Amino acid sequence: MSVLDHKIDFAVVLSVHNANPNGDPLNGNRPRQNYDGFGEISDVCIKRKIRNRLQDLGESILVQSDDRRDDSYRSIKDRVDANEAVQEHAKGKKANKELYAEAACRSWMDVRSFGQVFAFSGSDVSVGIRGPVSVHTAVSLERIDISSMQITKSVNSVTSASDPDKRGSDTMGMKHRVDFGVYVFYGSINTQLAEKTGFTYEDAQKIREALITLFENDTSSARPDGSMEVHKVYWWEHKSKLGQYSSAKVHRSLDVKPNPEVATPKSFKDYEVKLEPLDGLEVHEYDGL
Repeated sequence: MSVLDHKIDFAVVLSVHNANPNGDPLNGNRPRQNYDGFGEISDVCIKRKIRNRLQDLGESILVQSDDRRDDSYRSIKDRVDANEAVQEHAKGKKANKELYAEAACRSWMDVRSFGQVFAFSGSDVSVGIRGPVSVHTAVSLERIDISSMQITKSVNSVTSASDPDKRGSDTMGMKHRVDFGVYVFYGSINTQLAEKTGFTYEDAQKIREALITLFENDTSSARPDGSMEVHKVYWWEHKSKLGQYSSAKVHRSLDVKPNPEVATPKSFKDYEVKLEPLDGLEVHEYDGL
């Protein structure tokens, strides 16, 4: 497999319908919003979903969610400590930052894609790896409406020792959702950083597949099946390492906006997508799964 030798830019258009795409823990887990009222999905959240999809596709992932672990390790440190190729360069006379980083990038796809900081007690090596794949925060095209409902738990969590038949008091809570919104996020793959981590063109194709199927196997009470949908993935492959155009110009060439004839958009069909052609740069369009 050859290291990626040309720059790649991408964009993803997705919709949310009666779901919480990314709760804000500092705001009662309400869907994230910026100060102007537009919805947001953090880049960390998006990378988590990409990691999950890569894991589903059989790739070795270092930063795994605890509920999706495919091994017996309960932390990143445990997973790193158990990797012989990495530990060979972690301590003593063989301690070597470059070889440590190379071994980590070979071992885990998310490390060679997004980078990782390795700074653990008991190791003589502290390494920060910059990954070639960068992802922006997803932002909704319009201000979002958030609906909130009060929920009640009316079942005993534990049995009372003094009176097994005693019914516990109800526990109240809140659940929030975005009624409807179309979000767009962008990303790029840098060839200079790809050379350092060993990120290949085959890896880029797997990232693309993960984006197309981003919400598969991502069901939760906050995001029921079908409530989150990828509609379009746009994929620009440049002809050189630096690319013919800046990522900013490439991303601006995509324009998604509501159909002016529709008063209140309720589905993705109520939006118009326009692509400004860039001379010498072809864009590949993929439908979401």
